[in-house]
Amino acid sequence: MSLFDEVLAGGDSLIKNEQALDYEFLPKILPFRESEQRYLATCLKPLFNQGSGRNVMIHGPPGIGKTAATKAVLRDLEEASDDIYVVYVNCWQHNTNFKVLYKVAEELNYKFTQNKSTTELMKVITSMCNKAAVVFVFDEVDKLEDFDFLYNLLEEIFYKSIFMITNYKSWLLELDERIKSRLVPELVEFKQYTAQETGEILKQRLDYAFPPGVWEPDALAKVQAKAAEVKDVRAGLFVMKNAAHEAESHASKKVTLAHVTTALERMDEFFTKHKEELEDDVKKILDVIQEHSGKKIGDLHKAYKKQGGKCSYKTFQRKIARLDQNRFISVEKLKGDGGNTTIVNKKITEY
Repeated sequence: MSLFDEVLAGGDSLIKNEQALDYEFLPKILPFRESEQRYLATCLKPLFNQGSGRNVMIHGPPGIGKTAATKAVLRDLEEASDDIYVVYVNCWQHNTNFKVLYKVAEELNYKFTQNKSTTELMKVITSMCNKAAVVFVFDEVDKLEDFDFLYNLLEEIFYKSIFMITNYKSWLLELDERIKSRLVPELVEFKQYTAQETGEILKQRLDYAFPPGVWEPDALAKVQAKAAEVKDVRAGLFVMKNAAHEAESHASKKVTLAHVTTALERMDEFFTKHKEELEDDVKKILDVIQEHSGKKIGDLHKAYKKQGGKCSYKTFQRKIARLDQNRFISVEKLKGDGGNTTIVNKKITEY
């Protein structure tokens, strides 16, 4: 008996639709984001009448549906009109002027991008977009290294809306004043899901992904509770998928609490994956915090500088705030006679 005979003997997969366990999966109805989607659609309404829509900065912590809600609006827009171009760019993957414009040209189905310069690509994009209206969506916009393309789009495209998605409201402060004054974005905040909403979303995904009766109720409850605790639906989906694979590996016909408990032990993989998306300097700051957890922020900055860090204290504070918002660390504010003190702790996750 070969190794694969043994592996394949386990039977069919418990999962009927594994796509539904991916965070990018778009159900027909996106729960608990109806008002935000309606507002985004309103911002695009002028595009239907050859006018410019509103520019929007969509912000809020990770794992709360910013991208999914925006993509759901884009999906409905494409169904409602053939006369409005839809351009989506992930700025973590395309983070320079040239890479962004190259991706924009691809999204517009322009095939002759090879050997074109940034200026030439911008001319092509302008020519194509000014024949219609267009919505540009720049996701993870805080990962951009330069922003000149934004100025060009604002100046040269007639009828457009620009949506920018970020975890950080403060990102807007980093923009050049000449861009900010032309952009004038509406701010749309996505707030954290409540524990009940997190549980409902995961239950909906379970119904999409699995046949009825596969999950034992206490196993699902454990996943829902952990996702609510870490405030990230994506973490719940990660555990759900891994628990199902754990059940399959033991030829079980049901996903039990024991399978979820084993899957939770691998939850560090989920957070490690997202750590890899951090900029090198932010990783350095995180390493310093891991080494000096429980210290004051001023002392951490000194330790960071000793290890060759280049950030000023103000920039260091901003990056600490981002790490806290993304739940890589926890920050504690203490009040004393001499004023407020900020204590920074590494995140300790208990499974």
